[in-house]
Amino acid sequence: MKYKAAIFDMDGTVLNTLDDLVTALNWALEQSGHRHDYQGNMVRQFFGSGVNVAIQRALAYEKGMPEEDLVRIGTPGFESVEGVSDQEVEEIATIYKPFYAEHANDKTGPYPGILDLLKTLRAKKIPTAVVSNKPDEAVRILAEEVFAGLFDTCIGEQDGIPRKPARDMTDLVLKRLNVVPEEAVYIGDSEVDMQTAANGGMDCISVDWGFRSHSFLEERGAGPIVSDAGALEAEILRS
Repeated sequence: MKYKAAIFDMDGTVLNTLDDLVTALNWALEQSGHRHDYQGNMVRQFFGSGVNVAIQRALAYEKGMPEEDLVRIGTPGFESVEGVSDQEVEEIATIYKPFYAEHANDKTGPYPGILDLLKTLRAKKIPTAVVSNKPDEAVRILAEEVFAGLFDTCIGEQDGIPRKPARDMTDLVLKRLNVVPEEAVYIGDSEVDMQTAANGGMDCISVDWGFRSHSFLEERGAGPIVSDAGALEAEILRS
Protein backbone atom coordinates (compact mmCIF):
# COMPACT_ATOMS: atom_id res chain seq x y z
CA MET A 1 0.00 0.00 0.00
CA LYS A 2 1.17 3.50 -0.86
CA TYR A 3 -0.07 5.29 2.26
CA LYS A 4 0.99 4.65 5.84
CA ALA A 5 -1.50 7.12 7.35
CA ALA A 6 -4.82 8.73 6.41
CA ILE A 7 -5.74 12.15 7.79
CA PHE A 8 -9.34 13.29 7.51
CA ASP A 9 -11.15 16.60 7.66
CA MET A 10 -14.27 16.34 9.82
CA ASP A 11 -17.20 18.52 8.65
CA GLY A 12 -18.44 17.39 5.25
CA THR A 13 -15.91 14.56 5.06
CA VAL A 14 -16.51 11.98 7.78
CA LEU A 15 -19.45 13.70 9.49
CA ASN A 16 -22.59 15.38 8.20
CA THR A 17 -22.60 18.21 10.73
CA LEU A 18 -24.61 20.69 8.68
CA ASP A 19 -27.89 20.70 10.62
CA ASP A 20 -26.16 21.33 13.94
CA LEU A 21 -23.96 24.03 12.40
CA VAL A 22 -27.06 25.75 11.00
CA THR A 23 -28.77 25.70 14.39
CA ALA A 24 -25.75 26.96 16.32
CA LEU A 25 -24.80 29.70 13.86
CA ASN A 26 -28.35 31.04 13.57
CA TRP A 27 -28.72 30.98 17.37
CA ALA A 28 -25.49 32.93 17.90
CA LEU A 29 -26.43 35.45 15.21
CA GLU A 30 -29.88 35.90 16.75
CA GLN A 31 -28.39 36.54 20.19
CA SER A 32 -26.23 39.28 18.68
CA GLY A 33 -29.01 40.95 16.71
CA HIS A 34 -28.13 39.79 13.21
CA ARG A 35 -29.94 37.99 10.43
CA HIS A 36 -30.46 34.42 11.63
CA ASP A 37 -32.58 32.59 9.06
CA TYR A 38 -29.83 30.89 7.07
CA GLN A 39 -30.52 27.50 5.53
CA GLY A 40 -28.08 24.68 4.91
CA ASN A 41 -27.28 25.67 1.33
CA MET A 42 -25.85 28.98 2.59
CA VAL A 43 -24.29 27.76 5.82
CA ARG A 44 -22.27 25.14 3.95
CA GLN A 45 -20.65 28.04 2.07
CA PHE A 46 -19.84 29.89 5.28
CA PHE A 47 -17.86 27.04 6.83
CA GLY A 48 -14.51 25.50 5.93
CA SER A 49 -12.04 27.97 7.45
CA GLY A 50 -13.11 27.94 11.08
CA VAL A 51 -15.97 29.49 13.00
CA ASN A 52 -14.65 33.07 12.97
CA VAL A 53 -14.43 33.06 9.19
CA ALA A 54 -17.91 31.51 9.01
CA ILE A 55 -19.24 34.38 11.09
CA GLN A 56 -17.38 36.91 8.92
CA ARG A 57 -18.98 35.39 5.84
CA ALA A 58 -22.45 35.46 7.39
CA LEU A 59 -22.10 39.12 8.36
CA ALA A 60 -20.61 40.03 4.97
CA TYR A 61 -23.51 38.31 3.20
CA GLU A 62 -25.95 40.18 5.45
CA LYS A 63 -24.29 43.42 4.33
CA GLY A 64 -24.74 42.52 0.67
CA MET A 65 -21.57 40.73 -0.41
CA PRO A 66 -22.31 38.52 -3.44
CA GLU A 67 -22.54 34.82 -2.66
CA GLU A 68 -19.77 33.94 -5.10
CA ASP A 69 -17.30 36.23 -3.28
CA LEU A 70 -17.74 34.68 0.17
CA VAL A 71 -15.15 31.96 -0.44
CA ARG A 72 -12.44 34.64 -0.64
CA ILE A 73 -12.96 35.69 2.98
CA GLY A 74 -10.28 34.17 5.16
CA THR A 75 -7.78 33.72 2.34
CA PRO A 76 -4.43 35.59 2.20
CA GLY A 77 -5.05 39.28 1.65
CA PHE A 78 -8.73 38.96 2.56
CA GLU A 79 -8.57 38.33 6.31
CA SER A 80 -10.91 41.21 7.16
CA VAL A 81 -14.16 42.52 5.71
CA GLU A 82 -15.12 46.18 5.46
CA GLY A 83 -17.82 46.96 7.98
CA VAL A 84 -17.29 43.74 9.94
CA SER A 85 -15.15 44.26 13.03
CA ASP A 86 -12.91 41.56 14.44
CA GLN A 87 -14.24 42.40 17.91
CA GLU A 88 -17.84 41.70 16.90
CA VAL A 89 -16.85 38.47 15.17
CA GLU A 90 -15.06 37.34 18.32
CA GLU A 91 -18.04 38.26 20.50
CA ILE A 92 -20.36 36.18 18.32
CA ALA A 93 -17.86 33.32 18.34
CA THR A 94 -17.85 33.31 22.15
CA ILE A 95 -21.63 32.88 22.03
CA TYR A 96 -21.44 30.20 19.33
CA LYS A 97 -18.74 27.93 20.74
CA PRO A 98 -20.29 26.79 24.04
CA PHE A 99 -23.72 26.40 22.43
CA TYR A 100 -22.28 24.32 19.60
CA ALA A 101 -20.18 22.19 21.97
CA GLU A 102 -23.38 21.34 23.85
CA HIS A 103 -25.38 20.59 20.70
CA ALA A 104 -22.68 19.32 18.32
CA ASN A 105 -24.13 15.82 18.19
CA ASP A 106 -27.87 16.54 18.20
CA LYS A 107 -28.43 15.72 14.52
CA THR A 108 -24.89 14.94 13.37
CA GLY A 109 -23.86 11.53 12.06
CA PRO A 110 -21.27 9.82 9.87
CA TYR A 111 -21.71 9.70 6.11
CA PRO A 112 -22.67 6.29 4.65
CA GLY A 113 -19.83 3.79 4.74
CA ILE A 114 -17.43 5.91 6.79
CA LEU A 115 -17.52 3.75 9.92
CA ASP A 116 -16.80 0.61 7.87
CA LEU A 117 -13.98 2.42 6.06
CA LEU A 118 -12.33 3.42 9.33
CA LYS A 119 -12.69 -0.12 10.68
CA THR A 120 -11.03 -1.45 7.51
CA LEU A 121 -8.11 0.96 7.86
CA ARG A 122 -7.69 -0.03 11.51
CA ALA A 123 -7.74 -3.72 10.58
CA LYS A 124 -5.01 -3.04 8.04
CA LYS A 125 -3.02 -1.14 10.68
CA ILE A 126 -3.17 2.18 8.82
CA PRO A 127 -3.17 5.00 11.41
CA THR A 128 -5.90 7.61 11.07
CA ALA A 129 -6.38 11.15 12.37
CA VAL A 130 -8.71 14.13 12.16
CA VAL A 131 -7.43 17.63 11.39
CA SER A 132 -10.26 20.15 11.37
CA ASN A 133 -10.84 23.89 11.54
CA LYS A 134 -13.82 23.42 13.85
CA PRO A 135 -13.18 24.21 17.55
CA ASP A 136 -10.92 21.64 19.19
CA GLU A 137 -13.42 20.89 21.96
CA ALA A 138 -16.12 20.00 19.43
CA VAL A 139 -13.69 17.87 17.41
CA ARG A 140 -12.78 15.86 20.48
CA ILE A 141 -16.41 15.45 21.59
CA LEU A 142 -17.50 14.18 18.18
CA ALA A 143 -14.45 11.96 17.69
CA GLU A 144 -15.23 10.23 20.98
CA GLU A 145 -19.02 10.09 20.73
CA VAL A 146 -19.28 9.03 17.08
CA PHE A 147 -15.97 7.33 16.31
CA ALA A 148 -14.83 5.98 19.69
CA GLY A 149 -11.51 4.23 19.15
CA LEU A 150 -11.43 4.62 15.36
CA PHE A 151 -9.08 7.62 15.18
CA ASP A 152 -5.57 7.50 16.62
CA THR A 153 -5.46 11.25 17.23
CA CYS A 154 -7.41 14.40 16.41
CA ILE A 155 -6.99 18.15 16.54
CA GLY A 156 -9.21 21.15 15.92
CA GLU A 157 -8.77 24.91 15.89
CA GLN A 158 -7.11 26.20 19.05
CA ASP A 159 -5.07 29.17 20.21
CA GLY A 160 -1.42 29.18 19.25
CA ILE A 161 -1.68 26.86 16.25
CA PRO A 162 -2.41 28.33 12.79
CA ARG A 163 -5.57 26.88 11.25
CA LYS A 164 -5.73 25.11 7.92
CA PRO A 165 -4.55 25.53 5.22
CA ALA A 166 -1.35 26.12 7.22
CA ARG A 167 0.49 22.85 7.67
CA ASP A 168 1.02 23.16 11.44
CA MET A 169 -1.84 20.89 12.53
CA THR A 170 -1.07 18.19 9.97
CA ASP A 171 2.61 18.30 10.91
CA LEU A 172 1.63 17.82 14.54
CA VAL A 173 -0.52 14.75 13.95
CA LEU A 174 2.01 13.21 11.55
CA LYS A 175 4.62 13.54 14.27
CA ARG A 176 2.27 11.81 16.70
CA LEU A 177 1.74 9.02 14.15
CA ASN A 178 5.45 8.81 13.31
CA VAL A 179 4.72 9.16 9.58
CA VAL A 180 6.34 11.54 7.07
CA PRO A 181 4.11 13.66 4.79
CA GLU A 182 5.10 11.76 1.65
CA GLU A 183 3.62 8.60 3.16
CA ALA A 184 0.31 10.18 4.19
CA VAL A 185 -2.86 11.21 2.39
CA TYR A 186 -5.24 14.01 3.38
CA ILE A 187 -8.96 13.57 2.71
CA GLY A 188 -11.35 16.52 2.62
CA ASP A 189 -14.31 18.16 0.93
CA SER A 190 -13.12 21.71 0.23
CA GLU A 191 -10.61 24.02 -1.37
CA VAL A 192 -9.11 24.56 2.09
CA ASP A 193 -8.40 20.83 2.37
CA MET A 194 -6.74 20.75 -1.05
CA GLN A 195 -4.44 23.60 -0.04
CA THR A 196 -3.78 22.00 3.35
CA ALA A 197 -2.54 18.85 1.66
CA ALA A 198 -0.39 20.84 -0.77
CA ASN A 199 1.12 22.97 1.99
CA GLY A 200 1.85 19.89 4.06
CA GLY A 201 3.48 17.91 1.26
CA MET A 202 0.75 15.26 1.17
CA ASP A 203 -1.41 13.74 -1.54
CA CYS A 204 -5.07 14.76 -1.40
CA ILE A 205 -8.30 12.90 -2.06
CA SER A 206 -11.39 15.08 -2.36
CA VAL A 207 -14.92 13.91 -1.55
CA ASP A 208 -17.96 15.42 -3.23
CA TRP A 209 -20.63 14.57 -0.65
CA GLY A 210 -19.73 17.43 1.69
CA PHE A 211 -19.84 21.21 1.73
CA ARG A 212 -18.48 21.79 -1.81
CA SER A 213 -19.87 20.38 -5.04
CA HIS A 214 -18.07 18.10 -7.49
CA SER A 215 -17.92 20.89 -10.06
CA PHE A 216 -16.53 23.38 -7.50
CA LEU A 217 -13.74 20.95 -6.60
CA GLU A 218 -13.04 20.07 -10.22
CA GLU A 219 -12.79 23.72 -11.24
CA ARG A 220 -10.10 24.19 -8.59
CA GLY A 221 -8.00 21.30 -9.81
CA ALA A 222 -8.97 18.61 -7.33
CA GLY A 223 -8.07 15.08 -8.15
CA PRO A 224 -8.95 12.39 -7.49
CA ILE A 225 -12.54 13.19 -6.47
CA VAL A 226 -14.61 10.35 -5.03
CA SER A 227 -18.36 10.08 -4.55
CA ASP A 228 -18.75 7.29 -1.99
CA ALA A 229 -16.86 5.60 0.83
CA GLY A 230 -16.08 2.54 -1.28
CA ALA A 231 -14.27 4.62 -3.87
CA LEU A 232 -12.47 6.47 -1.08
CA GLU A 233 -11.28 3.19 0.43
CA ALA A 234 -9.97 2.05 -2.94
CA GLU A 235 -7.99 5.29 -3.36
CA ILE A 236 -6.48 5.09 0.12
CA LEU A 237 -5.49 1.44 -0.27
CA ARG A 238 -4.18 1.59 -3.82
CA SER A 239 -0.61 0.45 -4.37
